[in-house]
Amino acid sequence: MDRRSFMKLTAMGGGAVFISGLYGHAQAAVAGKAATVYDDFYFVQLSDVHWGFSGGANPDALNTFRKTVATVNALEVPPDFIIFTGDLTHTTDDPKERRQRMAEFKDIAAGLQVKTVRFIPGEHDASLDNGAAFKENFGPSNYTFEHKGVHFIALDNVSDPGARIGDSQLEWLKSDLDQQATDARIVVFTHRPLFDLVPKWDWATRDGDKAIALLMPYSNVTVFYGHIHQEHHHMTGQIAHHAAKSLIFPLPAPGSQEKRTPLPWDPAAPNKGLGFREVEAESGNHEYKLTEFPVTRT
Repeated sequence: MDRRSFMKLTAMGGGAVFISGLYGHAQAAVAGKAATVYDDFYFVQLSDVHWGFSGGANPDALNTFRKTVATVNALEVPPDFIIFTGDLTHTTDDPKERRQRMAEFKDIAAGLQVKTVRFIPGEHDASLDNGAAFKENFGPSNYTFEHKGVHFIALDNVSDPGARIGDSQLEWLKSDLDQQATDARIVVFTHRPLFDLVPKWDWATRDGDKAIALLMPYSNVTVFYGHIHQEHHHMTGQIAHHAAKSLIFPLPAPGSQEKRTPLPWDPAAPNKGLGFREVEAESGNHEYKLTEFPVTRT
């Protein structure tokens, strides 16, 4: 496989990504400027920790996140960065308790032995206060950054309780994309899927089609999201969408039952629905090779 067009996505815990660049250093045009492209790198995506959850769906809820941190720290090669794609905490109507859960989450996440850790909110973190507590603890809920020739965009499709990105953020997205070359390598992070997966389960973004329309002119876009607590892959045109597994409990296959209740915890198979995955993809034609690995709760 041509290394220049190879993208390897490796998922661990909630998911991880490995992106291949060019041999050595090269120059790429981004917004009319030269940008340096480096050798391979990878980052870890973790999703749906739901810190503060308690219930039969995961009797080990107090330990699962800590074990994940230990697992990430044990990686032979540290990731360049880590990103949490929402639902860091489990929802609560009590603003004081919401902030306490975020403080506890931050304390555990601080144990990650990686310099750069990024966050976006989920609806459990942000929908009851329009993201106020999240921003107090983690900073902006939407932002961009560059890393080794890849343009990353973090979108907030949860702070609006109506499950919208909103006109203001869509204008911000358009302005950002206008500065990118049409063949720029773009990775988008969201919590909810941008497409209509199962709207009656809240597995959709009401104006996600507008974001997809803005992304459609770009030939190399990949979207990573959480929210649905399982691996899932979808294409909208040339745009690939990949869901990460949850770090708390799995949910049923899209639309497979009337309600999206957590799958029952099985003491004989406590790791069912949680795990590692390795995804290899050729970016030109979006062919993926998936390898699944179970999480071992020690």
